[in-house]
Amino acid sequence: MPAFVQIIEYQTSRADEVADLSEEFRATREKEGGGTAPARVTVTEDRDRPGYYLSIVEFESYEAAMENSNRPDTSDYAAKMMELCDGPPKYYNLDVTQRMDMS
Repeated sequence: MPAFVQIIEYQTSRADEVADLSEEFRATREKEGGGTAPARVTVTEDRDRPGYYLSIVEFESYEAAMENSNRPDTSDYAAKMMELCDGPPKYYNLDVTQRMDMS
């Protein structure tokens, strides 16, 4: 179970470009291998606020998230993503305290 979740809230009118950039980042990271990476990333769009998105990024630990954040390729990706956003993102840094499977 991932023990740390980061939620990144952002607004963009260029969602397709953000998706393309994210897929390029994922593919490059997978090809190069090595290093810390998220366990899972889920991207959502707010139904009540068109153009607002939340990326839910799960890590095995807070330390793994910080290691990932300090990678040069992560910094490069974040800078490119900011160019596609309509304002600064808001970050939520969350320790997982409980998880339940409801199926």
